[in-house]
Amino acid sequence: MTTTLKGIAASDGIATAKAYMLVQPDLSFSKSSIDDPEKEIDRLHAALSQSNDELKIIREKAAESLGEEEAQVFDAHMMILADPEFTGAIESKIKDDKENAEAALKDVSDMFIATFEAMTDNAYMQERAADVRDVSTRVLAHLLGVTLPNPALINEEVIVVAHDLTPSDTAQLNKKFVKAFVTDIGGRTAHSAIMARSLEIPAVVGTQSITESVKEGQMLGVNGLTGEVIVDPSDADIAEFNKEAKAYADQKAEWETLKTATSITADGKHYDVAANIGTPKDLDGVLANGAEGIGLYRTEFLYMDSAELPTEDDQFEAYKKVLETMNPKPVVVRTMDIGGDKHLPYLPLPEEDNPFLGYRAIRISLDRQDIFRTQLRALLRASAFGNLRIMFPMIATIQEFEAAKKIFLEEKANLQKDGVKVSDDIQLGIMIEIPAAAVLADQFAKHVDFFSIGTNDLIQYTMAADRGNEHVSYLYQPYNPSILRLVKNVIDAAHKEGKWAGMCGEAAGDPIMVPILLGMGLDEYSMSATSVLKIRSLMKRLSTADMAKMADVALNENISNDDNAALVKKTTGQ
Repeated sequence: MTTTLKGIAASDGIATAKAYMLVQPDLSFSKSSIDDPEKEIDRLHAALSQSNDELKIIREKAAESLGEEEAQVFDAHMMILADPEFTGAIESKIKDDKENAEAALKDVSDMFIATFEAMTDNAYMQERAADVRDVSTRVLAHLLGVTLPNPALINEEVIVVAHDLTPSDTAQLNKKFVKAFVTDIGGRTAHSAIMARSLEIPAVVGTQSITESVKEGQMLGVNGLTGEVIVDPSDADIAEFNKEAKAYADQKAEWETLKTATSITADGKHYDVAANIGTPKDLDGVLANGAEGIGLYRTEFLYMDSAELPTEDDQFEAYKKVLETMNPKPVVVRTMDIGGDKHLPYLPLPEEDNPFLGYRAIRISLDRQDIFRTQLRALLRASAFGNLRIMFPMIATIQEFEAAKKIFLEEKANLQKDGVKVSDDIQLGIMIEIPAAAVLADQFAKHVDFFSIGTNDLIQYTMAADRGNEHVSYLYQPYNPSILRLVKNVIDAAHKEGKWAGMCGEAAGDPIMVPILLGMGLDEYSMSATSVLKIRSLMKRLSTADMAKMADVALNENISNDDNAALVKKTTGQ
């Protein structure tokens, strides 16, 4: 029977295909005594061998899609399978205690996991607990004759269905075969949703019940534009989906003609439409979509993709590649934004009740100046190869910015003293993501060269609602007048001091938010590269004078997020 579910439209596109259930199967078992230990050990060895063969395939596919460094995690998994201390302990349990292989595996893996987790003074070793857990789950599945789902092994057209998708799950999706994905939970700002947009895979998240409503192999229709998912679509439904998919493909072809165009409104005003990136590998998408610069280079991925702190030379090469490729277009680099939900196994951070409000980003950089100075030196050296702008994340006070700027100037002087060529035209700005900074934007504007508004965090801090918590996801309200007034305050403060203001949060690529931002006078819009042409096309149809009138209503007359969304749709004909 055909049913329709409604979720959040997280990544544009339309697709129909059968469901691939990326959910954990039942791995329960009973502990039992055995009479033939050798036969049970043979079962264990077969499961170990099957797991090893599977990991080789996964590693190969991960290396192709993610790169060699990311794939090395699977080397660690295969090392565990080959570790005689691990496998020998399981065999001993089977022989000495006459346990079935499943129970022996669980007893030994639990012991290893507990040992690693107890190493509280060594975060890297603590992380090994997760590796043992993953490996033992894989071996247990083979012992039970159960297939573990793995997105890297998909080799036919499917729509992935999951409770949630981790960033690593999403990164393994091959868009040749994965036509879309649908989840129970999540929102547009979840990392998986952001990555889906980068991969150009349609996605609908936050359906609440997709994993309960769908079985493996059932046909699905997914509309990532409207957030609709149809289970067991009729022939008429499929025909309608194909019609909408063709219309969307035609729309994309029209956008493609704007790749070399500048971003100009209907009344002839130019605005910069830039792209967000995480690594130099993202440059292909930036160039393919004709972005007018990089509005956010998330440098923390350099740290997260490494087994140790990246060296000055490692960072220099990464920054140099991006700056050279984009030159003379501007590249805004955000300094290390670690903490919150982003952790490094080799950089232990204190346990905190609320890490999002704790020791993170610029707070770590100012405390660990050895790490900060290394990054700034690498950036300064790379500045000779392009148009570099640097911004500091999580700034709450002017004193924090001044302290960061002082360190920057000291390292610049040190390099120049050593005869190293650095640019004399590097703008220094801040992310506006803490309400305190937005409220004091008039004071900050006297000190900084630019602002870049990070809406994802600004919204969650202003609304006191964790953006990853589905119970309060309704409070992710970018059009709420309280958010709009903070944004307007930042833009006006920048312009009063002759500075520019940009936005690098997901709202910058939101077709509902952009008309309001145009009306407020925002100068730069940075988004997922795949949104650039869509937003450029939208700007062509909008008059800034009309948008200013609409923004004034959104700021002062309406009282809800939904009211303002409806106002934009009515005014712009979306």
